[in-house]
Amino acid sequence: MKFIKKIVFVTAIIACTQCSSDFLDKAPLDTINTSNYPKNAAELITIVNGAYQPLQWPKLYNLRMWTSDIMAGNSIVGAGGGSDGIETQDMSNFTTATDNQGVLDIWRGPWPGILMANTVLKVAPNLNIDENIKKRSMGEAYFLRAHYYFILVRFFGDVPLITEPGSSDTDLYPARVSKDLVYQQIISDLEKAAELLPNKSEYSGSDIGRANKGAALGELAEVYLTLGNNWQKVVDLTTQVEGLGFALNTNYGDNFNTAAENSVESLFEVQYASDGGYSFWSNENQASWTSPFMGPRGANFVGGGFGWNQPTTEFINDYEANDKRKNITVLYEGAPQFDGKSYQASYSSTGYNVRKFLVPLSISSSYDNSPMNFPVLRFSSILLMKAEALNELGQTSQAEIPLNKVRNRAGLPNIATGLSKDQFREKVLHERRIELAFEGQRWFDLIRVNNGQYALDFLHSIGKTNATQKHLLFPIPQIERDRNSKLTQNPGY
Repeated sequence: MKFIKKIVFVTAIIACTQCSSDFLDKAPLDTINTSNYPKNAAELITIVNGAYQPLQWPKLYNLRMWTSDIMAGNSIVGAGGGSDGIETQDMSNFTTATDNQGVLDIWRGPWPGILMANTVLKVAPNLNIDENIKKRSMGEAYFLRAHYYFILVRFFGDVPLITEPGSSDTDLYPARVSKDLVYQQIISDLEKAAELLPNKSEYSGSDIGRANKGAALGELAEVYLTLGNNWQKVVDLTTQVEGLGFALNTNYGDNFNTAAENSVESLFEVQYASDGGYSFWSNENQASWTSPFMGPRGANFVGGGFGWNQPTTEFINDYEANDKRKNITVLYEGAPQFDGKSYQASYSSTGYNVRKFLVPLSISSSYDNSPMNFPVLRFSSILLMKAEALNELGQTSQAEIPLNKVRNRAGLPNIATGLSKDQFREKVLHERRIELAFEGQRWFDLIRVNNGQYALDFLHSIGKTNATQKHLLFPIPQIERDRNSKLTQNPGY
């Protein structure tokens, strides 16, 4: 199922303010006319679908979100060397300037989705349509708006908070507001989404893959985990998710199998499809970049094979002996063959490549047609969040239960008993690093612990000694500040 592939580029239908096909140069849409659109359920669903589409873009999950693992020290850019991926090199070396193109992408990526979500929430209540469609559409909009803001606030801190679709009367140059207010809005939106959305099991056919109640509750747990100020909430929310029918896949690799997408372990994933007739390099593209970008360079393992995201030796050494996830997650010399091909260390400057997102040539024959979905929230993360929260509440023995479920699936024994709270926390963070590797989670885990000092200690330990407190947030792009004088800059930039 790929409901997203049915989308015509909705933002172009509603308000075409720019026409460049280069994804690096596209600016967000600012306004929308809601006076005569939509008028019925089909048109409302079209706008809802449009609110999902920015998730697919290179500005977010097709590139920038997973390259945050490079910044977090799991990997290096690799690629073709020289200036290839120079903006990501600068981000990972903590030499990011206010004109960094990767930072600009992440800043601009969420706003069209926020616009679409705001439009749905503005017009849906007044439509005389099926109540189930209305409730679901509003739930999806609340979830997506919260998710987009959750991305922005973690990368940038204070951001403008826009909850209405723009109009001729709207201030098109909003100021940043406190991140505390942004988090309040995120929490409110996710609570409403959880009330309105159906369970995942209620979706069928072309609707499979839409936001669901479990996704809203799970993301809300992740928000409280990030804030670190209400561990009981994390426990309560993850327990609710456990009661909705989610479970670990028996095989870890099924989370990255195009034949097993939207599985029982998946709370939410970005939907991709084979080439839909759009340019591979454009925002409209609906094929995934992960396999062609991460495939070993010059090895003919996958369509493309651009050699990005090469794991470091330090990351590889963090695996415990006999961890089944290693052979699914990474390629190394002596690893099991991939699609009948043996890996050579010479394919990468580190001697390693990511494996978990690679799609065999028999499924994706060229660089521009990979249908691999991207996991945003999996049940394994829910279990690890619960384990971390229980430990923080002083219930370390109970915390061992969800942690061991994840470890046992990986073929690892139960964690040692009798660990202190600090020791157990380290074990959970280690487990999250390995379990969720290259899924765009590691950076957020680093910066949320001990007010970011955990990130700095780790980064310094692997040689990134120029990382400082200021680098825990991105700069506000200067081009955006030139357009909007109300946008203040983050400290140190």
